[in-house]
Amino acid sequence: MSTDPAQTSSEPTPPSEPTPLSAPAASYVIDPAGGCPHALNARLRAQGAVAEVVLPGGVPGAVVLGHEALREFLAHPDVAKDARHFPALHDGTIPPDWPLRVFANAQGMHTADDADHRRLRSLVGNAFTVRQVERLRPRIEELTAGLLGDLERAARDAPDGVADLRTHVALPLPMSVICELLGVNPEHRGRLHELSNTVIVATDKTPAEVMAALRELVELIGAIAAARRADPGKDLTSALIAARDDDGGRLSETELTGTMRLMLVAGHETTLNLISNAVRALCTHRDQLALVLEGKATWSDVVDETLRFDAPVSWFPFRYPTRDLTIDGTVIPQGTPVLAGYTAAGRDGAFHGPDADRFDLTRPTAARNLSFGHGAHYCVGAPLARLEATIALEALFTRFPDLDLAVPEAELPHQRSFIGNSVESLPVRLRAFGGR
Repeated sequence: MSTDPAQTSSEPTPPSEPTPLSAPAASYVIDPAGGCPHALNARLRAQGAVAEVVLPGGVPGAVVLGHEALREFLAHPDVAKDARHFPALHDGTIPPDWPLRVFANAQGMHTADDADHRRLRSLVGNAFTVRQVERLRPRIEELTAGLLGDLERAARDAPDGVADLRTHVALPLPMSVICELLGVNPEHRGRLHELSNTVIVATDKTPAEVMAALRELVELIGAIAAARRADPGKDLTSALIAARDDDGGRLSETELTGTMRLMLVAGHETTLNLISNAVRALCTHRDQLALVLEGKATWSDVVDETLRFDAPVSWFPFRYPTRDLTIDGTVIPQGTPVLAGYTAAGRDGAFHGPDADRFDLTRPTAARNLSFGHGAHYCVGAPLARLEATIALEALFTRFPDLDLAVPEAELPHQRSFIGNSVESLPVRLRAFGGR
């Protein structure tokens, strides 16, 4: 895939031959501060469905950008999640304080393969089936109503009538739901978000900051598990502990804390971004909001199109080819750490059409987005995230149909991350200007 003449052979490569990833000099060097990914995605995707990158710390890697290429890669039998397939992580090439080790070294179903993955997923899967999640609807509706009241009070009390929707709704709703499921006491929730944001989302942090936050996060999760072990309840943490204590071979202590960490982090960060991104899209596409309010589109359509148009996760680490693997004509060498380019695949015009950069609730391909993954590792919490987002969006715009951004969208501060994709704050006015 190289476009650097210094990296090409004097003999032209036959068109039928797969193209190797080019040398690091020709790779895109990832900016740890991230920012809005869409212009970068378009530039890289124009060169091919797979791009070579240099990860923070100078580590060579790759990102899969095209919809069909990513779909193939995510479900490929020769692609693994276990970091034992990442030799550079273990041979001294990569330093111990590499910030992205937090993704590679984590133990849980998101870094397990085959039988281990099935074993770990089975322990939590029943809690997140569509039927089980639907039983949470009354509680999610109750939480949402209370949070909208908080949002309205915050706006009413502010001199300019502006309130931050992320602070008052988009964050506390999924955080409350997942913490209630896991039996986490309310006093821990704010700190859990701060720590998970530092460890997982904010990729501009120093290694020392990431390691310190990770240690505290592990300690806090351990304390939560200890509290549930001492006083079991009808929560998922208690069920996981029972699985460990009744049959220690099913779930190790490390797998217990790793699974809890995954549930806590993924259970709120992605939905936080999904709700925020949907509100931004609807406020800047009032014609599409009108379709929903007039009954010509559904809130499920809003969720699907938001997942496609502005996925809550941008480039997610890691998967590793277990052999040299050809994806869309490009060879990804065995052991390469590969990022899943969800935001890039969502706007791939080859799949979603030439207007893929347009937010369109009538788009026929929207529901086929890959933002929750594909294959064996499809997000187990997807039904819950969808339910939370649809309930929150419908309640929000039913109660405040004139809700709008308080500043131009271009002025909203983007997350400092190449993994998470949203804004850091979302100031809104609940009513038309002057209508407080």
